[in-house]
Amino acid sequence: MIESSVHASIAVKQHFLADSECMSIFKELIDASISCIQSGGKLIFAGNGGSFSDAQHIVGELIGRLETDRPPLSAMALGLNGSSLTAIANDYGYEHVFVRELQALARPNDVFIPISTSGNSPNILATIPVAQSLGLFTVGWTGATGGKLASMVSCIRVPSGSTLRIQECHIMMGHILCASIDKARLKGIS
Repeated sequence: MIESSVHASIAVKQHFLADSECMSIFKELIDASISCIQSGGKLIFAGNGGSFSDAQHIVGELIGRLETDRPPLSAMALGLNGSSLTAIANDYGYEHVFVRELQALARPNDVFIPISTSGNSPNILATIPVAQSLGLFTVGWTGATGGKLASMVSCIRVPSGSTLRIQECHIMMGHILCASIDKARLKGIS
């Protein structure tokens, strides 16, 4: 089982690397994220379950550091304030927990990365009209089908239907995004 799991993970990443559409969208997101940070904006992530953990992990790398010491970068994951989360879920419904925070905290200069392996999470889908009304550069991270999210915004669709493999690729993408921002900073771009 160990060997087959490692081979399966590698295979998804090889398919991801060979997917020119994924690569193109990912490069566009990296460029937009670098510009966002340079201009004083922030990166905003949202997700549920494992995707929520991935969002927090990536934000931790940006605010803390990935590999090299540098000033903290402006980033946030929606849903981390337990009082807001439970109040919004109770008063408006769980599908609004990210919407209300996005409305309160996002600015037009920001980049928004909604993460959903299925692309069908109602509380993620509900954020898209808000992100669009605020003019946020938005790219979703999903699995192979993209779900409903892919019909609403540009998505990087990891070529797999397995939640495990999709999330493994998402965290790799997060590390590459952080490393790319750090590399741009070291080159003096920001």
